[in-house]
Amino acid sequence: MNRLIVAISGFAALAAAATYGGIANAEHAVRIPPPARDVPARGHDATAVLAGGCFWGMEAVFEHVRGVKSVTAGYDGGGAAQASYAAVSTERTGHAEAIRIVYDPQVVSYGTLLQVFFSVAHDPTQLNRQGPDSGPSYRSAIFPQDEEQRRVAAGYIAQLKQVHAFKAPIVTRIENGTFYPAEAYHQHFFDRHPLHPYIVRWDKPKLAAFRAAFPKLAV
Repeated sequence: MNRLIVAISGFAALAAAATYGGIANAEHAVRIPPPARDVPARGHDATAVLAGGCFWGMEAVFEHVRGVKSVTAGYDGGGAAQASYAAVSTERTGHAEAIRIVYDPQVVSYGTLLQVFFSVAHDPTQLNRQGPDSGPSYRSAIFPQDEEQRRVAAGYIAQLKQVHAFKAPIVTRIENGTFYPAEAYHQHFFDRHPLHPYIVRWDKPKLAAFRAAFPKLAV
């Protein structure tokens, strides 16, 4: 992991963001159709695990989705039996920064979460990077929690490719893995550090884009 910042070194992130120039959907959502196939709504909470760059911004977006009950920043997809920020930062464990979403499928569907994921939460055309952050730990990935989620995720990627929803190829991977929560100082980072330069440059525009694109879904 080549992240240019840690939780207390925001000014380096601001400089990196300025030189990089911004990702495609940091300020604007990409208009894409909803999935043609979705996971049927069930009468109990469900879980989704997604990876799309720094988990601070991913967490911030999905914490404001109606029907989402909790979002946890963490790591998934690696070969090691445990994960920590220090270990994942070496890019040797195979983990990606990810978020675990617990949601009410009677309010928001898995397919809708994927639509937000592809449209505004990150740029699915960037290989092993997002914005100023580079390395496999910043890859775009979906970690299905069951076979139904896997079918919906694979079908949606195929659907978006077929309609040429993005100007560049989608590089999102569908993976297996075990989710490990990140350290406490990474949790709810957006809310606890709203003036952090990285948050201001990369994540506040992303949340604003979500609110503009999905006004009925935003809370």
